[in-house]
Amino acid sequence: MKVQMLDLGEQYQGIKEEVLQNLDEVMSSSRFILGDNVKKLEADVAKMSNCDFGIGVGNGSDAIHIALQAAGVEEGHEVITTPFTFFATGGAIARANAKPVFVDIDPETFNIDPYKIEEAITDKTKAIIPVHLYGQMADMEAIMKIAEKHNLAVVEDAAQAIGSSANGKQVGELGTAATYSFFPTKNLGAYGDGGMIVTNHSEIDEMSKIIRVHGSKPKYYHKVLGYNSRLDELQAAVLNVKFKHLESYSEARRERAAYYTEQLNAKVSEYVKTPTIKEGYHHVFHQYTLRVEKRDELKQFLADNDIASMIYYPVPLHLQPVFEHLGYKEGDFPETEKATKEAISLPMWPELPREKQDYVIEKIVEFYNK
Repeated sequence: MKVQMLDLGEQYQGIKEEVLQNLDEVMSSSRFILGDNVKKLEADVAKMSNCDFGIGVGNGSDAIHIALQAAGVEEGHEVITTPFTFFATGGAIARANAKPVFVDIDPETFNIDPYKIEEAITDKTKAIIPVHLYGQMADMEAIMKIAEKHNLAVVEDAAQAIGSSANGKQVGELGTAATYSFFPTKNLGAYGDGGMIVTNHSEIDEMSKIIRVHGSKPKYYHKVLGYNSRLDELQAAVLNVKFKHLESYSEARRERAAYYTEQLNAKVSEYVKTPTIKEGYHHVFHQYTLRVEKRDELKQFLADNDIASMIYYPVPLHLQPVFEHLGYKEGDFPETEKATKEAISLPMWPELPREKQDYVIEKIVEFYNK
């Protein structure tokens, strides 16, 4: 049996007719930039996030960058974030001409440890970017208390966590702004690139919409330096179809995650640590990520048995060559560095068949029984 990391084919077959109808309507209208599909998606995603405004942009990386700029981050500022994340988080800070400042993670959730944030704040700190990794929110209540105390903006990197919540608060609801990615592999994925910013702050909404069109308002008049970063109308048409199914997709992911957890805890709990779901938290399982012994050997064994797996992430941001000038060294963030050696993500998608899950579990058990 072959088990890939993700299979979008079955999902497409279930929505194919409606997707093609929406795309045909866009093609027939000949309106391809910032049309009605983008406006509808902006409104729906903002409402789901308990936010007043949504701003569709070109991709998730631009969403973070634009949100930072709209929040006033500029050269000379520092932005605190986690080193255990995809490069886009740190890259957006650097592209905003600010300095990334890293803080270690909570080993239970892989998310930024809020109790380490305050000691990293200086008079140059302008913002915090918590990353809601793998589909579970960071501790936003604790983070917002720190941010309010020090008058800092909070830009939630929710690329992997659309639809998640904690203690009744939606992702995006508490921060100054939140950013989503619609990369095809995401829980709400386009058939190409796309991203969005959501916010309850009218000034962030206004500035983000200016920045995404080269910094112009009115057209051809430029008071700020912006970018060409707009969510494509064709991608929005696809996403509007998928958005109606997002809750059921998320529930299917949770069901499959629960099955993985039940089986692995019963059979190999001495070698494998299954994901921690904090009480009151609604995890959407963009990834199902374990901590394991002999991680690299397990990954190779799974590959030898035609099972895909992924390591998110093998090199933390503070040890990336491009950030060498920041002066960090190995050992600075022990929990992050430990996670880079233990974390492995298993195949996960809403339609993942039970027999494929059983095969993955069987081979993990076989590996550790040796």
